[in-house]
Amino acid sequence: MDAVMRLTTEKPVVIFSKSSCCICHSIKTLICSFGANPTIYELDELPNGQQLETALQASGPRPTIPTVFIGQELTGGANEIMSLHVKGKLVPLLKKAKAIWI
Repeated sequence: MDAVMRLTTEKPVVIFSKSSCCICHSIKTLICSFGANPTIYELDELPNGQQLETALQASGPRPTIPTVFIGQELTGGANEIMSLHVKGKLVPLLKKAKAIWI
């Protein structure tokens, strides 16, 4: 998990994704649609992607890909992000993390 935490340090939004995953694409598109510029790590394209995925799976009770960190905090996967969006809480969270300003 140390490698994952190093990758999320000082970045407002980090998404661990797989390039061929349609749900990952949807979450990336949603977050970008608000003007955020997330740091995206495509696990299937990184040499240590499998190690990172293993660390992410050990990080929570329901580890999923995509995994989203907002404000250096593990926010969750697609279900959690969509739930925040539907409740109107995603934009304020992105603002608080200084990922967007408007």
